[in-house]
Amino acid sequence: MRRTSPPLHEQQRARLEAYAQARANFDTTRVHECSEETGWRVDNYEQELPAEPPGEPLPGGSFMAAQQVLRNYSFPPPNLITGVFVPETPLEQRVMVLRGRFLIFTFWFGVRIGGVVNEIRALPDGSREAVWGYNYYTLEGHFERGQIEFTVHKHLGTGRVMFRIHAVSQTGHISNLFYRVGFRIFGRFLQRRFSHESMRRVREQVEDMLLTGASTPLEPSTPLEAVPRRDVPDHMTQHLERAADGHAPDRNQGD
Repeated sequence: MRRTSPPLHEQQRARLEAYAQARANFDTTRVHECSEETGWRVDNYEQELPAEPPGEPLPGGSFMAAQQVLRNYSFPPPNLITGVFVPETPLEQRVMVLRGRFLIFTFWFGVRIGGVVNEIRALPDGSREAVWGYNYYTLEGHFERGQIEFTVHKHLGTGRVMFRIHAVSQTGHISNLFYRVGFRIFGRFLQRRFSHESMRRVREQVEDMLLTGASTPLEPSTPLEAVPRRDVPDHMTQHLERAADGHAPDRNQGD
């Protein structure tokens, strides 16, 4: 009889516990100051989703389907990013371990949800839109520092539904010279690939849910397969090894 693999959040319990104790790797209280003029990359992407009739979002409609996709973090391309989190944790308290993959390398990063939005917003022309989404920010050990926001919007007057990504980022501290050079060469390409493929996958998953009438949650992420042991030897590796032994990470360790 074939044994069933434990859920991802159980497989990665040590990492989740370690990152739950980690701090942000930048000043999150100054995100509003992040701009190209102050040395940050600012990215904005937009993807149109199937429209709905005018009015507030419909149960089982495009807006609600997109909300489910975002909540379950099922939209990132799994060959690039896999998100691991405890499903029972409320979204606004969620810490995620992100497994990044590039070529033969595997990288582990931590992020924390920084805010959830669920509101009816007035637009400059006097019309209104429903908005739902959240952001997360980078934690110690991440190759980048910054915040990314995923939101779904429905224009109440026209029924148009959009998925949007807004991100601010800088290259973080990378102690290993090989990885530092590699990230400077390929990092921007991978950022763009993540956003473009995420937009495509959100639309595809929303369309599938509308077509099938799916009402059950999507799987948060694909199962972890066996991967080569070439994890990044950054300072968080020591934190995680200590966490596996029952110790909290050393929050005072510098960059």
